[in-house]
Amino acid sequence: MEFQPPHLIFQANGGLEMVRKSSKITILFLLLLNLLAVSAYTQPSSQEIGEDDGIPVLVKHLPEWQSVRSSTVSITDSAGLAQAVGARPIVALIEFAGGTEAVKADYAAGKLLIVEFTNPQGSSDANAKILRQLAENPEPTTVYKRIGNYNAFVFDAADQNAAAGLLDQVKYQKTIQWLGEDPYLAEKIGRYFATTARDVMLSTVMWIVGGLGLSIVLGIIAGLVFFRMREQQRATWSRFTDAGGMTRLNLDELSE
Repeated sequence: MEFQPPHLIFQANGGLEMVRKSSKITILFLLLLNLLAVSAYTQPSSQEIGEDDGIPVLVKHLPEWQSVRSSTVSITDSAGLAQAVGARPIVALIEFAGGTEAVKADYAAGKLLIVEFTNPQGSSDANAKILRQLAENPEPTTVYKRIGNYNAFVFDAADQNAAAGLLDQVKYQKTIQWLGEDPYLAEKIGRYFATTARDVMLSTVMWIVGGLGLSIVLGIIAGLVFFRMREQQRATWSRFTDAGGMTRLNLDELSE
């Protein structure tokens, strides 16, 4: 057995202890990084960012968004929403959960707020609450409309028609796809049949009215042409008889 001096044994043990401590620190550091990576992966992103310019996609869905960039505010929580549009009872109904976000911009028609939900259920639930709130407590200066997964508002609107026109410019450009059966399938089918029946009825009435009007116009034109032809024919006659060329009695003694 080889003999080692005591100081060498002490140094070897101390170095081994330092290696053990550094290994523990490294393992803890790697675990911490893993937890941060997992949390960053599972947490839903607050905004969709454009790949080419880094601008949130929701901002680009504002009408003429480039002209209102100075007043555009991106919102990801209730506090930011209250700061952007003020403490209003109707906006208190909006819950920012599961990646819900919003954007606000100032227009001549009023303050436009677009709230985007990540699924149709969230937008539909919020829509029901908002409509009930507006029915119970009408706000003359607020115009609301649901557009796809967007719940859009125009606040402080002086002109209802202008605010409605501003909301009509907001387009939802994403495809809504249900994981299971669409709960609004029966409603969509009913709306489709109602729209189709309305279009068929309108087109039928238009064809009937158009055909009747065309017949009247053609009849008037044909009558005028026939009348003019008969007038020209009568002008060439030197005598007139109502017998149609048949032999008749000269009772009035007007014929030769």
